[in-house]
Amino acid sequence: MNPSDQTLPVFYGGTFDPVHCGHLQIARNARDHLAAVIRLMPAADPPHRAAPGASAEHRARMLDLAVAGEIDLLVDRREMLRDTPSYSVDTLRGIRAEFGVDAPVALLIGADSLAGLPQWKDWQALFDLAHFVVAARPGVDLDRHLSAPLRTVLDGRWTEAVADLQAAPAGRGLGLSNRLHPGSATDIRERITTGASWQQLVPAPVAEYIVQNHLYVKRPGSPASL
Repeated sequence: MNPSDQTLPVFYGGTFDPVHCGHLQIARNARDHLAAVIRLMPAADPPHRAAPGASAEHRARMLDLAVAGEIDLLVDRREMLRDTPSYSVDTLRGIRAEFGVDAPVALLIGADSLAGLPQWKDWQALFDLAHFVVAARPGVDLDRHLSAPLRTVLDGRWTEAVADLQAAPAGRGLGLSNRLHPGSATDIRERITTGASWQQLVPAPVAEYIVQNHLYVKRPGSPASL
């Protein structure tokens, strides 16, 4: 089969701690723009940032609730099932081994994550393994926030055509414009801890799960992990 005839697998990784309406907005927009199935991958233990506030199992269960009934949004637990740190380069090598060397594969990330890409393990090798679909994020201007080494690597890779991603296995970048959502996982966790309003920032089933399991509430005996 010609790579241009294949459906583009799109993997959306993150801690999703917790998954919120902004995450879903990005996933839906990518699904609709790319006509693709979006696989949301909760990280087990991200090596490039502090430990998450909820366990991987809690975060995956919240994702299950968030995408229930959504067309072409799936939860992919592959990073949770590994007994090694969830480095993106290793995840993509596993995905590449699964899909084959000629199949187009894309990684969906936020513009803030793209700006921090040089801090990732073997970051330049990522462009040999996948395309990058980059979602706009509040306060991140790619014209100003990308480092010189990253700009050099990205030079000539950007495209506005989905067909360009389908026609090659990896190496291109496509910007995804979307209505910017004000919420962030950090802000939501802080709101829960301080007692501020937060339920409107997450899907209703996720809000119910957080309350039932006393997640992100800093008090002795809180069952914050499984």
